[in-house]
Amino acid sequence: MASKKNLVIVESPAKAKTLKKFLGSNYKIEATMGNVRDLPKSELGIDIENDFEPKYITIRGKGETLAKLRREIKSANKIYLATDPDREGEAISWHLLYALKLTEKTDRVHRITFNEITKTAVKRSIKEARDIDMDLVNAQQARRALDRIVGYQISPLLWKKVKKGLSAGRVQSVALKLICDRAEEIDNFIPDEYWSIEADLKTPSNKKLKVKLTKKDGKNIEIKNKEEADEILKLLSENDFIIKDVKNGTRVKNPAPPFTTSTMQQEASKILGFSTQKTMSIAQQLYEGISIKGEGTVGLVSYIRTDSVRVADEAYFETRDFIQSEYGEKYICERREYKSRASAQDAHEAIRPTQVTRKPSLIKESLSTDQFKLYKMIWERFVSSQLPQAVYDTSSVKIDCGNCRLNAGGSRLSFDGYLLVYKKYEDKKQDEEIPECSPGDVLKLNELIPAQHFTQPPARYTEALLIKTLEEIGVGRPSTYVHTISTLTARNYVTKESKLFYPTELGEVVSEILKNNFSDIVNVDFTAKMEEQLDEVEEGKYEWKQILRDFYPHFKELLDEAMENQSDVTVKEEETDIICDNCGRNMVIKFGKYGKFLACPGFPECRNTKPYYEDSGVKCPKCGGKVYIKKSKKGRKFCGCEHNPECDFISWNKPTGKLCPVCGSPLVEKGSKTKKIACSSTECGYTEEVKEES
Repeated sequence: MASKKNLVIVESPAKAKTLKKFLGSNYKIEATMGNVRDLPKSELGIDIENDFEPKYITIRGKGETLAKLRREIKSANKIYLATDPDREGEAISWHLLYALKLTEKTDRVHRITFNEITKTAVKRSIKEARDIDMDLVNAQQARRALDRIVGYQISPLLWKKVKKGLSAGRVQSVALKLICDRAEEIDNFIPDEYWSIEADLKTPSNKKLKVKLTKKDGKNIEIKNKEEADEILKLLSENDFIIKDVKNGTRVKNPAPPFTTSTMQQEASKILGFSTQKTMSIAQQLYEGISIKGEGTVGLVSYIRTDSVRVADEAYFETRDFIQSEYGEKYICERREYKSRASAQDAHEAIRPTQVTRKPSLIKESLSTDQFKLYKMIWERFVSSQLPQAVYDTSSVKIDCGNCRLNAGGSRLSFDGYLLVYKKYEDKKQDEEIPECSPGDVLKLNELIPAQHFTQPPARYTEALLIKTLEEIGVGRPSTYVHTISTLTARNYVTKESKLFYPTELGEVVSEILKNNFSDIVNVDFTAKMEEQLDEVEEGKYEWKQILRDFYPHFKELLDEAMENQSDVTVKEEETDIICDNCGRNMVIKFGKYGKFLACPGFPECRNTKPYYEDSGVKCPKCGGKVYIKKSKKGRKFCGCEHNPECDFISWNKPTGKLCPVCGSPLVEKGSKTKKIACSSTECGYTEEVKEES
């Protein structure tokens, strides 16, 4: 009779394929294809009257998978639950216990976790097999229940007050508020004029030196307009430029820590142009295993959902040996240990290659283009994190001219250190070297270079900046960011143009309702505190249902008040004087996925629709035609002439119909609360106050 095999259960076939290579013929590997139990989609699934007890059901389509697993269990010696090593993975293993009727305490069923899918890590995990960690499971249950309650109970309010198909979420709503608040801040921004002055000088050795004006009368200088700039230019042209001080020194630049989930997402967005979703999808492939020529299927990187920058001893010593053999003794330094964020969960290491000797160039032909790019970036970031500082020779010069002080600084890389590996990802702008000069030298003036500037509004959020901000304020966790961003775009709350997020009209409406009725729920501090409590559940310091007991009563009050007091913001079918081309009826204004549009009221008999253009009430500054408020394909409002494309007038701000008295460009309205008139040209800073109507 053949001996019984051990059964290992994982989530994905790719992971199963990699494990088969390490575990041999005594083990059978099966995949669940994700979770097998969850809350029902058709109802809340949280019994609020029964102390928030969840009502789990088997996920539709998982019956066949579970039946197969039950058959395998009958003939198995031991059963190892090998789902991912985080809250979600622990919960999937716990759900498997119930779905497979394995809840009875037995020596047959074990939980194993590994931070990387390598032979050593997998074999070690079997030796260190344990029971399900209920603190991890309960942290996941608490998060799932909170998100379900917020989503399923606020969403009907949005359906009633705005339109069907909308949703709200605990983290999602905070992210939407950030994007909407930033858009409003940009809309209200009025630029301030300022000037800078540089001097192009020549040293006694006939070398060029460019210096910048920094002080006047010993105080930092602020030049607010052309008149002030002209006054200083006159002063500088009438006095000698004398070197006051020359200093030479060194500065060092430290490498960045190895990647966490969010820093990997940020860097992949910034450098590779990957969306968050794409980054995580490719990283998952690298973690679960890739077929490498000459090696078979291997996991190339450690677990990809982590907010720790810790590196295991074994990985460090392997990397140190590699650095010595690959780059030489001068690139060996003391061990670099990086400090994780205070809120970080330290259960996992930073993201790193599973084998540092597996250089990207050696396995390039086995990877897709995108897999290679991401693996290369992870590998180079990790190796560089254990290399020495980069060292620069620096020089600075202080120059006096009358009562003004001008400065120049320069640097030269003298030892590349970690830049040997990571230089291509760093800022390419380098300081110019300072030519040789001495205190007392009088420099010849070639040219004075005044420049007018205007302060810039804060930057709109990119995926990278949004993730960085959410992480800094403690909202959400590495595993939640992809879902948060994809939901905002799927619901058409935000649109993305040139990597920048813009709120749609629908997003602004939803955010305003949430802000007005659920200010606590979308409050950054409140959401961050909730994350801390979820972490405390994971650490066994807080009972998971107590979070819900504390949260729900106040939330229910807000919900009831909103249902009663929030006015209906659904756009009614307002009749227009535009005639339907097909049937002659007056078309009506409707509110759809992308905002307002014109539709025939004879639907479904007549299905004619047209774009809706709102009259701005002003004339085109170029041709005198009507200016309509239109929408781009991605839902952004803009103003355009009725005679487009013959007239090319377009503006993101509403025009006044007048031209700038300074440069002749169209004047536009800026600000949603404190309105001002400003020039539409970014090169002109003309503004004027809006006159109050008497």
